[in-house]
Amino acid sequence: QVQVAESGGGLVQAGGSLRLSCAASGSILSINNMRWFRQAPGNQRELVASISSSGNTYYPNSVKGRFTISRDNAKNTVYLQMSSLKPEDTAVYYCNAEFYQPARSYWGQGTQVTVSS
Repeated sequence: QVQVAESGGGLVQAGGSLRLSCAASGSILSINNMRWFRQAPGNQRELVASISSSGNTYYPNSVKGRFTISRDNAKNTVYLQMSSLKPEDTAVYYCNAEFYQPARSYWGQGTQVTVSS
């Protein structure tokens, strides 16, 4: 069992920046993928960034060039640096730890990000 907890959400003006943190209860070296998702009211949860245990990253086009995911293995923490924020980035952001063998994943409680226009 792995527990993950997000922090760093808040209210920011359009064009501003925020950094989210996701702290894991154990070593993140054993986690295959650490991922950030978001869910806005009425929308499905969508992937916004992922980083593998080897450091490979992925971003959808909607956030590419504005969001950066990184990991600090010593602190068992993954970060999501968000820049040039837009009102459409407003959502609850969730951290997810994904394992391959056996397949399972763990979710945090989420942190609210609100971008005002």
